[in-house]
Amino acid sequence: MLEKSTALSDIKILDFSHLLAGPFATQILGDYGAEVFKIERIHVGDDFRRWNFFNKKVGGYSSASYMAWNRNKRSIALDIRKDEAKKIIYKMVESCDVVIQNFRPGVMAKRGYGYDDFKKINPKIIYCSGSGYGESGPYLNKPGQDLLLQGISGLAKNTGRFSYPPTQLGAGIADQLGSLNMVIGILSALHYRNRTGRGQEIKVDLMSALLQHQLQEFVAVLNLNQEFERPDSGVGHPGSGAPFGIYKTKDDYITIAVASLEDLSQILEDEGLKKYSEGPSGAMGSDLQIKKRDEIFHYIENLTKNFTTEFLDKKLSEKGCWSAPLKTHKQVYDDPQVKHMNMFTTFHHKNYGEVKTVSPAVKMSETPTKVSRPVPMIGEHGFEILKEFGYSDDEINSFIKNEIMSIEKSWKKNII
Repeated sequence: MLEKSTALSDIKILDFSHLLAGPFATQILGDYGAEVFKIERIHVGDDFRRWNFFNKKVGGYSSASYMAWNRNKRSIALDIRKDEAKKIIYKMVESCDVVIQNFRPGVMAKRGYGYDDFKKINPKIIYCSGSGYGESGPYLNKPGQDLLLQGISGLAKNTGRFSYPPTQLGAGIADQLGSLNMVIGILSALHYRNRTGRGQEIKVDLMSALLQHQLQEFVAVLNLNQEFERPDSGVGHPGSGAPFGIYKTKDDYITIAVASLEDLSQILEDEGLKKYSEGPSGAMGSDLQIKKRDEIFHYIENLTKNFTTEFLDKKLSEKGCWSAPLKTHKQVYDDPQVKHMNMFTTFHHKNYGEVKTVSPAVKMSETPTKVSRPVPMIGEHGFEILKEFGYSDDEINSFIKNEIMSIEKSWKKNII
């Protein structure tokens, strides 16, 4: 039986990106089989190598953040300020398909690594730039950081309870959505190039990504001329009525997305709930359920506290209601559906051993995604990469001696 190939096995990517927006995009493309050459700063590497949750390193040596976004890549560490490094990069551009970078707007072009520079070398190159707010305008010099973007995009003020400060999401959502837009743009550009033979420049920014993914909220506010007002309860969306929300139970919490008040009154053994079910009801609830959503929420929660999460989830499911328990990340790892879907996997790292991570999310029948490489050390593959691009051993050793490139030999020794 022939081994199935990967969808992007013939695509070479020159990856100048760092932190999250960019590295996540190239990791996804690497999961699809693309050959990703990660260009890192000489000796230092990607900044995410030093960003640690809980002030801890995986295995005592590596940042979990760097581990998360950099599998399926090979690393070459270069001092891109030097002319010899520029010559190396220009040589690589000749046969690469895609370039990705997320430096501040204008930085790459100033150093001779912009789209116009690379297009002269390889007219078919696809050049994707990521930024916080685009490449011009009043926010040009504002840091494109996820928390800032959640605030400035309207997302934080639309999240949480009215009597508490606006709430940020517990994940880097702007960076990750921006990365997905990069992938979409690159795959589209590759398809266009297959038809026309022409490369192109792609510009992705995190502000646009967050606005795009609040599409229904902006359409509602701008066309109905009314701002959302956050509920002062656990109702899950400022445009929804009760019971849509997260409720405390006897032993934990439960989410209830869709359930009639009649069904809830039976399950929760309280006929008083039915008084809130008067009038026509839309998908977001009746006028009464929206107007009195906080009152209804607290009424329901006073009842759900008398039952366990497991009991409520079972009874709600039997009624055809939409509900689910809330879980921590460790509980998700042991979830039976997650295990059935094989959504966690491991890769072996020579300095740490087995590293647990999330599997590629997209399943493909003919070109399956896979984790084929662990995250690299700084410049780990520099020697072999340059050999592939025609450099001799003497030339490569000269680059190392003259501080044009570096190769990290031991994670334990060099990690900061």
